[in-house]
Amino acid sequence: MQQQKSSLAALTLGAIGVVYGDIGTSVLYAVKEVFGSGHVEFTPDNIYGILSIFFWTLTIIVSLKYVSLVLRADNNGEGGLVAMLALASQSVKDRPKLRRVLLVVGIFGTCLFYGDGVITPAISVLSAVEGLEVISPAFTKYVVPLTLVILFCLFAVQKHGTSGIGKLFGPITVVWFISIALLGLYHIATEPMILWAISPHHAIRFIWNDPGTTFIILGAVVLCVTGGEALYADMGHFGKKPIRIAWFAVVMPALTLNYFGQGALLLNNPDAVKNPFFNMAPDWMLLPLVILATAATVIASQALISGAFSVTKQVIQLGFLPRLQVLHTSVRDTGQIYIPFVNWGLFVAIVLAVALFKSSSNLAAAYGIAVCTDMLITTVLTFFVIRYSWKYPLWLCLGATSFFFVVDLAFWASNLLKLFEGGWFPLAIGALILLLMLTWRDGRELLSNKLRDDAIDLRSFLDSVFTAPPARVSGTAVFLTADPGVVPNALLHNLKHNKVLHAQNLFVTVRNHEVPWIGLDKRIESESLGHDCWQVTIHYGFKNDPDVPLALSLMHGRGCDLEPMNTSYFLSRDSIVPTVNGEMAQWREKLFAQMHLNASAAADFLKLPSNSVVELGSKIEI
Repeated sequence: MQQQKSSLAALTLGAIGVVYGDIGTSVLYAVKEVFGSGHVEFTPDNIYGILSIFFWTLTIIVSLKYVSLVLRADNNGEGGLVAMLALASQSVKDRPKLRRVLLVVGIFGTCLFYGDGVITPAISVLSAVEGLEVISPAFTKYVVPLTLVILFCLFAVQKHGTSGIGKLFGPITVVWFISIALLGLYHIATEPMILWAISPHHAIRFIWNDPGTTFIILGAVVLCVTGGEALYADMGHFGKKPIRIAWFAVVMPALTLNYFGQGALLLNNPDAVKNPFFNMAPDWMLLPLVILATAATVIASQALISGAFSVTKQVIQLGFLPRLQVLHTSVRDTGQIYIPFVNWGLFVAIVLAVALFKSSSNLAAAYGIAVCTDMLITTVLTFFVIRYSWKYPLWLCLGATSFFFVVDLAFWASNLLKLFEGGWFPLAIGALILLLMLTWRDGRELLSNKLRDDAIDLRSFLDSVFTAPPARVSGTAVFLTADPGVVPNALLHNLKHNKVLHAQNLFVTVRNHEVPWIGLDKRIESESLGHDCWQVTIHYGFKNDPDVPLALSLMHGRGCDLEPMNTSYFLSRDSIVPTVNGEMAQWREKLFAQMHLNASAAADFLKLPSNSVVELGSKIEI
C-alpha cells in the first residue's frame, strides 16, 4: 500500500513537471496581452470581469472538458490527438467516406501540433527573458540573442535524452507553482476583495456590457489555457489519476492565485500593465524570478519537443510520413526517442519565428489559432468516439460536446481576427506538413496499386518454381513485402541473378494498426506455404517499436527456427519515376519521389542487422 502511495506521488510530481509546464508559464504573458491590447478600458469593474473570464475559462476548458471528459477517451491507456483520431476512425470504420474525412481532419490537427511546437518554445522563453527589461531597459537589446542561445542549447542536448534532466522537471516546476502562488497571495493580501472575481456574475456582466470587446479579447484570454492538450497527450505516461490530482491540488490553485494577484496589483498600480507578472516581484527577487521563469519555460518547451518526437513516430507508423531516423536515448524507457530531422527542423522554424516576431507580444498574435483549432478538432473527434464507440444516446453526446464546441468555436473565431497579425504562421507550418503527409499517403497508395497490378500470386509462383526447383542453399531468407500473398520483387531478382533458394524462406509483411500497442501474443501470424516456405504477418501498434528479428524469433516452435547468423534479409529498394498525366499532379509525384528517396533505410527502421541485409533495386513508374 505504501509503495502504491509513493508511486502515485512520484507520478503526480512527474505530471506537474511534464504535463503542466506549458500552461504553468502562461501567467507570464496572458494578463499582459489582454490589458496591453488597448481594447479593454482600465477600470476596477473590467479587471474583475477579465479575471472572472480567466477563472471560468480554466474551469470550463481544462477542468470540465479535458480533465473530466476527454481524459476518459483513452486508447488502451494512451491519449493525445493521434490516439483520439485512431479511436474515432475505428468507431466509424463501417462508414468509409466519413472515416476518410475524420482522418484528414485529425491529421491536420496533428500538423498544427508542430505549429504549436514552434510557437510555444519561442513565446515562453522570450517572455521569461523579457523579465530582464523590467530590471533595466538596457537589457532590451540582449533579449532576442539570449533567447536564441538558450533555445540552441535546449535543442543541442536533445540527442542525449531527457532521463537525466527529467528528474529535475517535477521539483523545479513545483518550486515555480509555489512561487507564482506566493506572489499572487502577497498581492491579494493588499486587495482581498479581488477574490470576489471568482463569481461568474463578473464575467457575465463584462460580456453583457461589451460583447464586441469580449469577442476581440478572447484571442488573448485563450493564452491562459495553452497547454491544455498536454493533459490528454501525456496520459499514457502518467495515467488519469496523477494528472487530475496535480491539476486540482497544485496547478489550478496556483494559476488562480497568480492571476488574481496580478489583478490586485493592477488595481493599485495601473502602470504595471507593461509586464504585470514581473512587476509583482520586489526588486531583490527579480533576477532569481527571471532565472526560475526561464527554467520553467525551458521545461515547458522540452515537453513539447519530446511530444513532437513521439507524435512524428506515431504518424510514421500510421503511414502518413516517410521513415525517419529514430534514435532511442534510454535503454529502459522505449518512449524516450530523438529524431534529428524533427529536432533541427523545429529549431530552424523557432529561430525564424523569434527573428520574425521579435517579442512575446507579437508572438501572442500567432499563438492562439493553432491551439484553438486543435481544441475544436478534439471536441469533434470526442463526439464520434462517445457516440459510435461508446454507443451513448445521441442527445447525451450532443449535450456533452455541443457546449464545449460553442466555447471552442468562440475562441477560434476570435483568434481568426489575428490571422494577418501572425496567426498565419502556425497555420502555414501546419498546411505545409499536411501537404507532405497527404502527398506521402496518396503516393504510397498509388505505389501500392501499381505493385498490386503487376503482382504475381505467391502460391502459384512457388508451385511452378518447385516443379523444377533451383539449387537450395543452407540458411533462411526473409523477404520483406508490402502485400501478403504476392511475389516480392527481391525474390524475382534473387532467382534471376543468383539462381538459388534458401533452405527456409519467409515472406514477411509488417502491418501497422490504429491502436497504440499490440502485445507479443498477437505480434505474428504465420501460414505454411509448403516446401519450407512461410507467409508471416507482423503486427504493430503506432506506439510499438518495430523490430523484425525479435518478432521472427517468435516463430520458434512453429516449425521454423531462425538462426540469426544464417538469416539474410532481402529488401526491394524501389526508385520512383514520376509520369506525365498520372493520378497525382506531377509536382506532387516529384515531391513523393523525393520523399521516397530521402526516407531512412527500411533496414534501420525495422532493426534489421546491417551485415545481413541484401537490397535489390527496381524502377517503378507512377
